[in-house]
Amino acid sequence: MAELAEIMQMDDGHQIYVRIYKPEGTPIGNFHILHGMAEHGGRYDAFAKSLAKQGYFVTAHDHRGHGQTAELNGQLGFFGEENGFQRVVDDVFDIIQHFSVDPNNQEIVLFGHSMGSFIARRFIQLYSGLIDKCILCGTGVTTTVHHLGNMIARTLCTVKGKNVKSQLMNKLSFGSFNKNILNPKTIYDWLCSNEEEVEKYINDPYCGFVPTNQYFVDLTEGLLLINQKEEIKNIRKDLPILLISGSEDPVGSRGSGVFKVAKGMNEAGLTDVSVYLFEGMRHEILKEKNREHVYSVITRWLNR
Repeated sequence: MAELAEIMQMDDGHQIYVRIYKPEGTPIGNFHILHGMAEHGGRYDAFAKSLAKQGYFVTAHDHRGHGQTAELNGQLGFFGEENGFQRVVDDVFDIIQHFSVDPNNQEIVLFGHSMGSFIARRFIQLYSGLIDKCILCGTGVTTTVHHLGNMIARTLCTVKGKNVKSQLMNKLSFGSFNKNILNPKTIYDWLCSNEEEVEKYINDPYCGFVPTNQYFVDLTEGLLLINQKEEIKNIRKDLPILLISGSEDPVGSRGSGVFKVAKGMNEAGLTDVSVYLFEGMRHEILKEKNREHVYSVITRWLNR
């Protein structure tokens, strides 16, 4: 179960860093993890190892502009010159196709956290026939703020440049996330109530960076797209989807946004959508002290 790594080259020459966790014996399925914004796949090491122990062949890549992938290609917080959100979704397609060639036809599970959940939602709108189950962790809905954010980010690209770090957009995106935290010790307390994990995040050079103006253009465009009713209708109706979140997660509007996402899927005709909120947990439920409870809920759903 030792972690392996593979560097995949995409059709545009971009190199993607992929972590691999192999189980003992024949895998029961493939489980692919999509990490969130301003972090990287290595932060899912404990989760990946727990899945590998259960028999899953687990992969987790660093998105463009993140972690080791950014190290290989250039800049943190930058997807690309144009169509960045779609390019990141297409990377997921290529990686899943690459690792899913299996004569035993094992099931494929896609897991996305936060920004990764937005990417996963676009993926299943386009390619839901390729996977068997989808888990969306720490997701949320589009608000008027995202429309405004897209216009501001576009203006900043024109005035200041695409590759420039966007302090303004970063503040607009996260500035209010600590408001429901009583006596916060850091600006990242909204992530997790486990102080040790918050400290690890702060000290990680691949975490908490300020993305570029173009990144925020791409992200807001993606958010506006995935929440359109016509796009949601493209997901195959019988795809099992689990939405999990902390009840204190500001990204999911403390639960209400998560249920809105589920409602939109139900209204689009999807027949197997489940929601599980973890009481008292914040955004990174896989980092909370009682994370084993989260693991067990995921396992129970996978084994239904």
